[in-house]
Amino acid sequence: MSEQSRARALGSLAGRLLTETIGGAERTRIVVVLASVLALSSADASTVGASATELRHSLHISNTDIGLLVSVTSIVAAAASLPFGALADRVRRTWLLGGTIVLWGVAMLWSATVPTFGKLLLARLFLGGVSAVAGPTIASLVGDYFPAAERGRIYGFVLAGELVGSGVGFAVTGEFAALSWRLAFVILAVPAFALAWFVLTLREPPRGGHAEDVHEPTDAQRLAAARGIEPDPRLVLREDPRRLDIVSATRYVLAIRTNVILIVSSACGYFFLAGVQTFGIEFSTKHYAIASALANLLLLVVGGGAVAGVLAGGAVGDRLLRRGYINARILVPALCAGATAVLFVPPLFVHSASAAVPYLIVAAFMLSAQNPPLDAARLDVVVPLMWGRAEGIRTFLRTGAQALAPLLFGAVSDYVFGGGRNALQWTFVVMLLPLVGSCVVLARGLRWYPRDVASAAASAEVTPAR
Repeated sequence: MSEQSRARALGSLAGRLLTETIGGAERTRIVVVLASVLALSSADASTVGASATELRHSLHISNTDIGLLVSVTSIVAAAASLPFGALADRVRRTWLLGGTIVLWGVAMLWSATVPTFGKLLLARLFLGGVSAVAGPTIASLVGDYFPAAERGRIYGFVLAGELVGSGVGFAVTGEFAALSWRLAFVILAVPAFALAWFVLTLREPPRGGHAEDVHEPTDAQRLAAARGIEPDPRLVLREDPRRLDIVSATRYVLAIRTNVILIVSSACGYFFLAGVQTFGIEFSTKHYAIASALANLLLLVVGGGAVAGVLAGGAVGDRLLRRGYINARILVPALCAGATAVLFVPPLFVHSASAAVPYLIVAAFMLSAQNPPLDAARLDVVVPLMWGRAEGIRTFLRTGAQALAPLLFGAVSDYVFGGGRNALQWTFVVMLLPLVGSCVVLARGLRWYPRDVASAAASAEVTPAR
């Protein structure tokens, strides 16, 4: 058998296994398309980090400027997520998402043609505005496409797209960036237009929860009811949530204590990840004294651990929940957050890449394993007809914090630690503190989650699906 035939056979086998695991061809298509949306967004952010050296030399900018390029995209995305969240609760989500992905492609092509840093910054501002649609629409679609009992597992597959996108940004477009950073952005723009077509052809699911279980309580709700957990009267809606304006919706979503805790925890994890995406290659080349190509390979290996973690985290949370552990979707990420902070310490102090790799793989596993159960838990504590706005509000707050990461990493490296050889090392040490904070706030969430689940269930009784 030729190498080409063998590759086709392996690809066909992998496709069949994925289809069987997810549960059918249509479900697999939905998951792959939604994961690809997150992959495109993540690849773009990683490409800026992978192109950092070329951007600095070509545009005569500093680490702080590189961080600013990533931060402004996230800041604008945070602001734009609020109106997109409102739209996700009111219009056809597949059309909204597909149409804005076309604008992503336009923004990436624009980024590739700018002559100055100022104009590149302007292009990134536009990109941030249109890419904000992803968070609210994907959260709402996942909730309506898939049953509550398996949302953690499904989120694992969808969020794997983020990690695959990061790998593409570091390894694939990073290699093109070595030739020309402009070429790297063009390479990303081309698949955006094809992805938009696939999104536009997805069926729009009925709102209000998965069609087959919209009138059935979720596993978490059944456990809360069996234990006699009463809803919080302040959180039980007495009217159709579609009538709430953005101010009232924001006030309500932020009154859900578990939701606030999940937002804070998610922000801490993504804060650290954003710093790794932007400065991971540069840290690896300097600290371990390896070439850029080897650093890209190193991050791909570590990314494999992250992909395994994101697939395992949601599945473990779902399984424990089915076995009667009502706080499973909070406990799993809390334990993983604490483990992540500990496991990232040794790689920051050893100077051998081979010695650091085992720690980095397991740390990446734990870091990514937090997100699927967290995302599933957010759907548990918010009434279905508010998922778009709730995710828009969460994205606004989480992305606002995440947007500061590249800028703060660069500024701390340049101005606190002097920008020298060890500056990024000590910057990463300091930036482990948010991961510790994530573990602490999630521990507090164990107290509030069951009651907030009961409140969401009570609210859903007066909010019919459509």
